Amino acid sequence: MATQAIAAQGLMGMGRSTEQIAPRDQAELVAEHNARMLAVQRRARRGPTPEALFTKHIDNSRLQTMADPARSREMRTFACAMAVLLSLLLIYGWQHFSAIEYGYRIATERQQMQQLQEQNHELRLAQAQLTSPERINALAQQLGLAAPQPGQVVLPNAETSGNTAVMAEATVPGIPANQ
Repeated sequence: MATQAIAAQGLMGMGRSTEQIAPRDQAELVAEHNARMLAVQRRARRGPTPEALFTKHIDNSRLQTMADPARSREMRTFACAMAVLLSLLLIYGWQHFSAIEYGYRIATERQQMQQLQEQNHELRLAQAQLTSPERINALAQQLGLAAPQPGQVVLPNAETSGNTAVMAEATVPGIPANQ
């Protein structure tokens, strides 16, 4: 049908109408036109297969879709399975990246702990140097201090020695203890 319409248009372009041509002559003209078109297409063809483009106009506006309960159930089951799979995948990824993050934190804390241990060691060495008796003696001699002579050191409570326990006593000031 379409080729006949194209041939008729070609004939009208030549100045003849389709009513003036006999049906047998019209068929020959259509065949000639088709042969010319085929030759043109073969020359324009670029690959092993010809390109054919067809348009099909379908009107689906009057169609009504019916709900299929089996298909709906399958889709719900599939959606739930995919949601469970996705949630498991996300949980695995979260745990994996958390483990990596905690590994980095542990490494940072270990490094910081080593630095603090080194600093503590240096501070203990500095304390040992500063509290050495030889250094203190040398500083005291530079300041003109001498070792205390016997009797120069007075203890606040002569009765007590450094190793015995002493009971604390409280006295109220201003009231004599003998009354």
